[in-house]
Amino acid sequence: MFAVVRTGGKQYRVAAGDKIAVEKLAGEAGDTITLGDVLLAGDGDTLADAAKTVVSAEIIAQAKSEKVIVFKKRRRHNYRRKNGHRQQMTLLRIVAVGDSKAEPKAAAKAEAAPSAPAADATPAAPQPAKKAAPVKDTSEEQAAPTTHTAEPVKKAATKKASAAKPAETSEEN
Repeated sequence: MFAVVRTGGKQYRVAAGDKIAVEKLAGEAGDTITLGDVLLAGDGDTLADAAKTVVSAEIIAQAKSEKVIVFKKRRRHNYRRKNGHRQQMTLLRIVAVGDSKAEPKAAAKAEAAPSAPAADATPAAPQPAKKAAPVKDTSEEQAAPTTHTAEPVKKAATKKASAAKPAETSEEN
């Protein structure tokens, strides 16, 4: 099965096992990512629904592409500028190209099974206690940085005010 994927403003035709170099993507070597923007998918001569197709890839390495030389010159003006640039890129190995139908169903079954026993076993009283504690912690953390930021602003304003007063009095004399 193959797919046409868009990433970094370019389009790539990929199949399972292919290696491609794309514009830099977030992640480290060994991470698995999904390329979400699938434009076309098919198997041989038949086309499949691109919206239901998922392309998963593994990051091989983060690297730089070949150097591009930029040379500027203006005739008869003794103007020459030579510059180089190496674009950041990510090397990907396509792990799988397939339908997303099987993957969400498996994930939904895994989520549905633990959620039912958890709802029956947990009483209503401990849940509000857990929810109330993080709210208090969050408000205390938010209050602390505002106090610290206010002090330097006051000091800076005081210095400016004292420096401005003598200047004003000298202008009036």
